[in-house]
Formats: sequence, structure tokens, C-alpha cells
Amino acid sequence: MMSGNINFHEFETSSDLVESLSQNIAKNLQDAIDKKGDASLIVSGGSTPKLLFKKLQQIDIEWDKVVVSLCDERWVDESHKDSNEKFVKTYLLQERAKKAKFVGMYIDGLKAHEAQQECFKSIKSIDVLILGMGADAHTASLFPNNPRLQEGFDMNNPNKCIAIVPQNAPHERMSLTLRSILSANNLYLHFEGVEKLSVYKEALSGEDIYTMPIRSILHQNKKSLEVYYA
Repeated sequence: MMSGNINFHEFETSSDLVESLSQNIAKNLQDAIDKKGDASLIVSGGSTPKLLFKKLQQIDIEWDKVVVSLCDERWVDESHKDSNEKFVKTYLLQERAKKAKFVGMYIDGLKAHEAQQECFKSIKSIDVLILGMGADAHTASLFPNNPRLQEGFDMNNPNKCIAIVPQNAPHERMSLTLRSILSANNLYLHFEGVEKLSVYKEALSGEDIYTMPIRSILHQNKKSLEVYYA
């Protein structure tokens, strides 16, 4: 399945997907390190990437030269069970990947809207970014029909992040803007299951990015998108 600048990779099992995706991510990171001396890996939370994280942590690259951060974060302390930072530190930053430096989005003592100008400031460029997709077609924390989507989609927005209050999900969020997402040198979308495949196909067939925010990624022409599905 291919549409424009989308390369669709389908796998029979999650394990097959993870084997391929992890190797490509590792190559992207090592290539960046070889070229400029460091690399950045921006990841998503949720249950889908858990197997991928466990695979990545075992791969032998120069993790001490890699900075890891997030596409989005629930505005909760790292100790909270819903924290993406906690999830990444638990499942990715272990074994070999323990040497990587983590830069979180959450800033203690500030509300999300107070922190959005400070968010992601230390990340100068994005080498690899892995998006997920919800059953409602959100990606990062860009949720359908949210009042702040126009600002999040604005390619002239100077902020790298935007504070979002979801209408149908818990916790205030911080999300990368569309401009930040599309600045990635290597952009991946990873989702699994027939329900998500149906959402993906519906998103491809329509244009309204406000009802299905993942369309802002699928229908852009600035970056090649590698889609991994099992």
C-alpha cells in the first residue's frame, strides 16, 4: 500500500515488524552519529511501542551519543502511572540504551500552557521520530476537533510544542507541533491491529485534518513517511 510520499510496510507479526523497524531506527541513529557526532530519537508512549523499545534497548549502537525525548506527554509527574517519561525509562532506557540521555517534556511546578515555550528547547534537531496513532485518529497529543489544533497545525508557529486539553482523554498534555514533527530527518508511523488499519485507510481517503489529525502527517508533501503495520 503506497500513497504519495508514504511507504507502507506490512508484517504478519509484531515481532517481524519490530525486527525490521528497530534495525532501521538503529541505522538512522548511527548514521547521524557518524555524520555529526550525536543523534536524537523522539518516541511516543502508549502500549504499542513496548516491544519495539525492548528490542531497541538491546541494539549495539553508541547510545551515549543519543538524546531520547517524547512526541507528547501527559502533564503529570514522572512517578505517575500515566507518565510517558516513566514508560520510556522503564522499557527503552535499559540495557545498552541506558547510556542515552533523556530530555523530558514535563516541567515540575508549571502548568502545560506555561511551559510550552520552554518545551523541547534543548533539542536542536530531530534525527528519528516515531509517531503512534489512536483509534480516534489522534497522533502525538493532537486530538480531533480540539480548539488548539489550528495553532498546532500552523507551520509558522515558532513554538516547538503546544499545550492541549483533550476532550475525551485524561490529563492536560504537551505535544509537538506539526512543524516540529515534520522537521524530523526520519519519520515513522507505527500502529498495529485491524481497528487501527481501518482508521488509517479512512484517514487516507479524506482530507479534513481537524476531524482526523493523523491526516496532517499522511497528506503532507514535506517528508517521506515510513508506515509500519502488523
